[in-house]
Amino acid sequence: MVATAASSAFFHLPSADTSSRPGKLGNGPSSLSPLKPKSTPNGGLKVKANASAPPKINGHPVGLKSGGLKTQEDGPSAPPPRTFINQLPDWSMLLAAITTVFLAAEKQWMMLDWKPKRPDMLVDPFGLGSIVQDGLVFRQNFSIRSYEIGADRTASIETVMNHLQETALNHVKSAGLSNDGFGRTPEMYKRDLIWVVAKMQVMVNRYPTWGDTVEVNTWVAKSGKNGMRRDWLISDCNTGEILTRASSVWVMMNQKTRRLSKIPDEVRNEIEPHFVDSPPVIEDDDRKLPKLDEKNADSIRKGLTPRWNDLDVNQHVNNVKYIGWILESTPPEVLETQELCSLTLEYRRECGRESVLESLTAVDPSGEGGYGSQFQHLLRLEDGGEIVKGRTEWRPKNGVINGVEPTGESSAGDYS
Repeated sequence: MVATAASSAFFHLPSADTSSRPGKLGNGPSSLSPLKPKSTPNGGLKVKANASAPPKINGHPVGLKSGGLKTQEDGPSAPPPRTFINQLPDWSMLLAAITTVFLAAEKQWMMLDWKPKRPDMLVDPFGLGSIVQDGLVFRQNFSIRSYEIGADRTASIETVMNHLQETALNHVKSAGLSNDGFGRTPEMYKRDLIWVVAKMQVMVNRYPTWGDTVEVNTWVAKSGKNGMRRDWLISDCNTGEILTRASSVWVMMNQKTRRLSKIPDEVRNEIEPHFVDSPPVIEDDDRKLPKLDEKNADSIRKGLTPRWNDLDVNQHVNNVKYIGWILESTPPEVLETQELCSLTLEYRRECGRESVLESLTAVDPSGEGGYGSQFQHLLRLEDGGEIVKGRTEWRPKNGVINGVEPTGESSAGDYS
C-alpha cells in the first residue's frame, strides 16, 4: 500500500475525459466562445482569443480575483510549460510515504539484530547459550521474568537453581554429548545410566531483580574416582558483579535398578576431554551434618506429597523441588526478615510420585553468629528414610551483616 501511494505520487495520471467543460472564471463569460478568424492586409489570418486556459501552480488550477481575465489582442496566451516540478505531488504526502517505509524497515532490522556484543562468543539467536573458552565453558544469559520473583521483588532461590539446571543440560547438549536430550551421553544411554546429584553448595551474594539480565557460566571437572564436579558462576550482565557461586558433585545411577554405578571406561572417554582443570568455586563444606529427628527439631511440616509436574524425565522428583519443601518448615519470621545466602544439600535417595514426606528444621548450634541465622534441615519419608539433609545460612534482607554491607566481586575471572 505504501509503495503504491508513493509511486502514484510521482506519476500524474490525466483524466479520462479530455473534452472541454463549461466553467466560470472571474467575471468573464460562462463558456469559451469559438476562435474567430480575422483577415490581415497580407492575406493571412489573425486569431483573436476570447479566453485563455486558467493558470496552474504545481499542476493545480487557481482562482483569480474579480475583474475578468485580461488578454492580449495580438496573440493567444500559452499554457505554462510542462516541467518536472509541475508533476510533483503534494510534498506532505510524499514525505509521509517515505517516513512510513523507513519506520517499517527499521522495525524489521531491530527484530533481526541479534548480533553478539562480544566477539569471543559463538552466536546463538535463540538464546540457548554458546560454548566459549576453547569449548570447555558453557555460557547462557537469562532475563528475570515477573513470575520468577518473590514477595521481595527479587528472584527466588528456586529460580536460581532452575538456571543452574538448565545451563547444565544445555552444556551437554551443545557439546554434542546428549543422546536423549536430558544429559545422557550415547554410552550412558546404551547402559541405562543417568546422572544424579549427590551434593550441592550454593552461595548467593545478591539476588537479581525483575528485568535484570544474568550471565551463567558453567563447566565440569573430575571429582574422585567415580564422580564429576560441575561449577557455576552467575553474574550481572551490566556490571559484571558475581551474584551466585555454586558447586555440585554428580554420580551415576542405573535407571532400571535405581542403584549407583561406577563410571564405565567408555563413558569416561566421552566426558574427560571436556573437563576443566580448576579448583571448585566454593570450598567444600565438609562439616558433618548432625542427626535430626522429631525429638530435636524446632519445626516440622508433614504431609508433603509430590505432584505429577514435580517429576522429571527420569521419573523421580526434580532436585530443585526439594528446596521448596525444605523451606516449608523454616520459621515464618525468618522468611519475612532474612534472605537465604548459603545452602548445602546432601542427597541420600530419590523420591517418587507416591511418596509422602516430612520437612524438619532446627537451629544449627554450630553457627558462629556471623549471619542472621543458621539452620539444619532434613527431608525424609514418613517411614523415616532420609532423602535430603542440609544446612542453610541467612542474613538480614537489607544486606547488612554485623554492620558491614557486602560488596559485589568482579566478573568471572578467567571465564569472562
